[in-house]
Amino acid sequence: MMSTLLSLTLLPVTYLYEGREETIYPVILQDHTEMMLVDCCGIGQLTLLEEAAQKAHLDLTKLTKVFITHQDHDHMGSLRALQEKYPQVQVIANAKEALYISGEKKLLRLAQAENNQSALPENQQEWGLEFQRLLTTVEPALVDIQITDGDTLSMGGGITFIETSGHMPGHTCVYLNHEKILLAGDAFTFVGKKLIFPYPEFQIDLKEAKKSLVKLAQLDIEKVICYHGGEFFGNIEEQLLRISK
Repeated sequence: MMSTLLSLTLLPVTYLYEGREETIYPVILQDHTEMMLVDCCGIGQLTLLEEAAQKAHLDLTKLTKVFITHQDHDHMGSLRALQEKYPQVQVIANAKEALYISGEKKLLRLAQAENNQSALPENQQEWGLEFQRLLTTVEPALVDIQITDGDTLSMGGGITFIETSGHMPGHTCVYLNHEKILLAGDAFTFVGKKLIFPYPEFQIDLKEAKKSLVKLAQLDIEKVICYHGGEFFGNIEEQLLRISK
């Protein structure tokens, strides 16, 4: 009988952004045959990710897969570097995100920033241009496996990919069936003791993003892990419905 044991390890990565400390939370999932990383930090942050893995006593040479929740630079900015250093790793992403991750289409965040540049107040014009320059440095990376909403992996007691469009067209959360844990990506964030709907201006489709929160509220979730914020327990359905309004 196959084991349902699936270990989950948070890899907190702290870095300076615009003069302040930020922490993001990639996750390693591991069973008896597979080790999968969920999201892989921003541009030039592979060393920080490796240091976090080392602190957690994890050997990234045993990594078999990496799942990218969506195309934003802070989630896949180090993907190309990771592929080059650990060529055994298979990259998984939603089919709607794959062409952007691979560089066949312009990143939607870059297109959004370019379109919004002229509307920025004068004191934010340079910031807007600098943000665009940052996004142009994201290196494309090959996606080996394209998934769609409801697809599964047999790791542990099973993993289900839940498409949560809005933040990006193919933004996808990861649900651990046996553990009832949701890896939320950027569908929402955790600040203080509350789940928070992230910056509306960074939603590609705000209406769809809110609908995705209602979709997630239908799941039996005992714990969520937000890429921005970390672990959250308790009254998850209630909070998701609150921030979906």
